Amino acid sequence: MLNPFDIVIFGGGGDLALRKLLPAMYRAYQEGNLPQGSRILPTVREESKRAEYIETAHQALKEFLGKGEFNAKDWKAFSACLVPVVTNVTEADDDWDKLKRILDEHDADKSRVFYLSLPPAVYGSCCEILSGKGLITATSRVVVEKPIGYCGNSAEEINAKIAEYFSEEQIFRIDHYLGKETVQNLMALRFSNSLFENMWDAKSIDNIQISLSETVGLESRAGFYDKAGALRDMVQNHLLQLLCLVAMESPNKLNANSIRTEKLKVLESLRPLVATDVDDNIIRGQYVPGDLDGKIVPGYLEELNEGSSKTETFVAIRAHIDNWRWAGVPFYLRTGKRMAKRCAEIVVEYKKVSHNVYGDNVGKIEPNRLVIRLQPEETIQLTLMSKRLDNLEMQLEPVTMNIELSQAYSNGFHSDAYKRLMLDAAANNPSLFIHRDEVRQAWKWIDPIIDRWQEKGKPALYRAGSWGPDDADELLAENNHVWFNTGDKA
Repeated sequence: MLNPFDIVIFGGGGDLALRKLLPAMYRAYQEGNLPQGSRILPTVREESKRAEYIETAHQALKEFLGKGEFNAKDWKAFSACLVPVVTNVTEADDDWDKLKRILDEHDADKSRVFYLSLPPAVYGSCCEILSGKGLITATSRVVVEKPIGYCGNSAEEINAKIAEYFSEEQIFRIDHYLGKETVQNLMALRFSNSLFENMWDAKSIDNIQISLSETVGLESRAGFYDKAGALRDMVQNHLLQLLCLVAMESPNKLNANSIRTEKLKVLESLRPLVATDVDDNIIRGQYVPGDLDGKIVPGYLEELNEGSSKTETFVAIRAHIDNWRWAGVPFYLRTGKRMAKRCAEIVVEYKKVSHNVYGDNVGKIEPNRLVIRLQPEETIQLTLMSKRLDNLEMQLEPVTMNIELSQAYSNGFHSDAYKRLMLDAAANNPSLFIHRDEVRQAWKWIDPIIDRWQEKGKPALYRAGSWGPDDADELLAENNHVWFNTGDKA
């Protein structure tokens, strides 16, 4: 049973807090998972913003919650948990003393979660003030958003600064993809079903694809994104974390240390891509104007309002994990903006049958395929070969078993990654968060790619509304593979 806690959301008036964090906490309240006596303390920079924050939160929930989720009765009770405060995260002024007095109103043993919905550059100064003002207790935790740094060295500096004030056990590095119920179900599928675990290696699997595609462009992130790009923003964290969960060995126990140990082994086994290896195994792209859902949308440079930029908005990678389980199996990682459809999915394609007893006249035998879709809907699909039942002749065709997880529960449950992770942080459960060693090892693999791109070349261009540059298709064609694009027949 989760005990009451206080969660201070630094940057409480920002887009992440209003769009994701407050709806997550509202859902937790509706489901009875926000213990009585818990408080949510969003921070703002000005007194005027504090005075109007409750109404700001009210409008945000009405806008960003799903259909039928908001109601006046729940809002009235939930709003009583909101305690907006004024805080300048870069100056240790008197407002911090007010925050301390509010937190000290309750038992010192009450858990405190400091959620830094802030630019990583100010993580250190915020933690320093928290320490200097005596706000960090033995039951305090700090939650930090990705990406941490722009390279291995900057990430190490940020992590080292945070570590001056919080122990590693108190630091929760969040990657919201790990909070998705379907991602967690990936471990359940693997480790509780012999059907899959006994066929989860190079002997059975031909290739694995992990795709995270977005239809949006820069939105309000132009300044950040042009410095980061898709490699830092998506590959270094989301894609590599999903890769770890797909490829890791079974942990000894389902606890944080065991899971993190196995994930780290995967990162350490990733075959390095340096110099010409980068050219041969990675495609980067940048979108130009194109047709998306019947509308002409601008290109990256038009949205950026700059004459030129080599920042990639698309990345496709052919990676290999050099260990006994995955030797010879290509892992294809792909992410991009302004893609044809929004989706996040893991595709496991099995090898063809070793001996085909059927003739060519029965139809083409397709390999079995497992598709785990994380968004927009959460589904699991398994494609098998079957005889056509409407034909007296022997004719084969692929059929798909489809499990719609969102429809499997009629009790109003709403899958929300941020809700799960925020409650886990409050409960001091770090299983779905990222250890400092994982961050370090991920950057060790990513940094040589960045170095190569700085030396040579520029992104290939692709039309908005497409599935990326043609070069990405050719990357797979070299191994006689093709991308599985959401919307294709499974």
